[in-house]
Amino acid sequence: MSEAKLYKELGALTKNKDKWESNIPYVRSLLTSTDSTTKIKAKALWMLGEMVLKFPSSAEDSVPAVIPFCDSKEPLLRERALNALGRIGRSNYQSIEPHWSGLFRFANDEEANVRLSFIWASENIATNNPDPYKDHMEVFAGLLHDSVDRVRMEAPEIFRVLGKRKPEFVKPFIDQLRNLADSDSNRVVRIHSLGALKASGFVKDDKTSDSDAPEVSTEKSKSVGKRRSKSDHDSNSAESEVSSRPKRKRA
Repeated sequence: MSEAKLYKELGALTKNKDKWESNIPYVRSLLTSTDSTTKIKAKALWMLGEMVLKFPSSAEDSVPAVIPFCDSKEPLLRERALNALGRIGRSNYQSIEPHWSGLFRFANDEEANVRLSFIWASENIATNNPDPYKDHMEVFAGLLHDSVDRVRMEAPEIFRVLGKRKPEFVKPFIDQLRNLADSDSNRVVRIHSLGALKASGFVKDDKTSDSDAPEVSTEKSKSVGKRRSKSDHDSNSAESEVSSRPKRKRA
């Protein structure tokens, strides 16, 4: 089957959630097939994360299929492996727990999109399993000052997710977040930093005025594409053809 035909078939399967559970083994098999291209493997990784989020009993068999891609030389595959582990870890943390500490190396990955996906995966995992992050907040504090704006735009969101659940984890970083909220050059960074402070209960949650409404980032990349600046960690089921990360609702 040609890449184009298989990709179209996977796109149809993405939309048909009734067939997800029975097709998890098939999607998983695409990760090891010698006929699968990078594009197909990337699609399969994304789909597997979404499928196992919905059917967490499949996690034990799926995580071993995803882990090797964390060491891929292809940045897109590292990125998608993190996406998948984040979604799987959100619904079945035990299945990824042996690999959890190893994910932190991606905070220093040479590719900005991989660093961004590390943050996003951490947000997913922390949504239902915040406790393991207690002694690792400094890593995310460093990403607040990443050299790439789209990474800095995402970094405050992990403080918001954890702030809603474990505000004591965020408390040592209040001054940093307040400085970003008050004076960062990037408007989305300012808004997301303020959101983290509000979620943690360290500032009053006043209504956001129209002038302070978040803007959509105009930065694009082949694998990230357009993203809503006010986003969180429940993806829609349909993957954007230009985005490596699904759109998300607030947690």
